[in-house]
Formats: sequence, structure tokens, C-alpha cells
Amino acid sequence: MTLDAIRSDFALLDDWEDRYRYVIELGRGLAPLPDALRTEANKVRGCASQVWLASETRAPRPGAAPVLTYQGDSDAYIVRGLIAILFALYQDRTADEILGADARALFAELGLEEHLTPQRSNGFFSMVERIRSDARALAAA
Repeated sequence: MTLDAIRSDFALLDDWEDRYRYVIELGRGLAPLPDALRTEANKVRGCASQVWLASETRAPRPGAAPVLTYQGDSDAYIVRGLIAILFALYQDRTADEILGADARALFAELGLEEHLTPQRSNGFFSMVERIRSDARALAAA
């Protein structure tokens, strides 16, 4: 799912209940996370739910800047949907692209800011910080 498609779909949905169900549907579309990646190292701290994010660096083609790819999962359906939204923003991006992307603006644009509990919001930004940390490590390498 692309970020433009998510924005477009959100614009078509008038009430928050429909948007909430849509976020859950996005999460159902995530590929399953292999058990081998459900490690303490991949666990995201600061989330009310259990969340795992696994990153991998790869070069899309010789001479191109490396990109980060992600896999993730959560034990909460709504959080799986938030992971899917973050993947639309950050998947297969370079470190500079990730560090330049404004997840806070996207969070506000989609109306998540006023409709999610403070715990869910904190968890969302913990995931963002984890992704940004991976990007900073890649940029420093």
C-alpha cells in the first residue's frame, strides 16, 4: 500500500469509526513476521502492545545508496495498521529519505493525533524513533 493510496482512502472516509476499521484492515495486509524475528533486539520499547520491527539494509542496484526494508508485527490489530502506515512512509527508503520524512505531520494529517489514546500515540512515535535510529546508524556507516 502506498502513502498516496492511504491518504486518498482516508479522504474518502468521513467518520473516525470507518477510518479506524480501515487502519485495522491495513494491518491485516502486513506479511506475517517470522518467529525468528520476534526477538528482544527487534522489540520496540515504549509501546503498550507488543511490537517488533526488524530492519535490513540492501542496495537496490550497484552504486545506488542503500535502503532500509522493514518487517513488523504487533499483538494489537490497530497497531499492526499503524505499522503498515509507517511502512508506507519508510519502506525501501534511504537513510536521508527516512530522516527527512515527517511522521508527525502524517500522523496529524490522517487525524490519528486526535483519535488515538496517548498510549497508542506514544507507541507510534516509539516505532518512528526506532526506524529513525536505524536510519541514523546506516547514515553513520
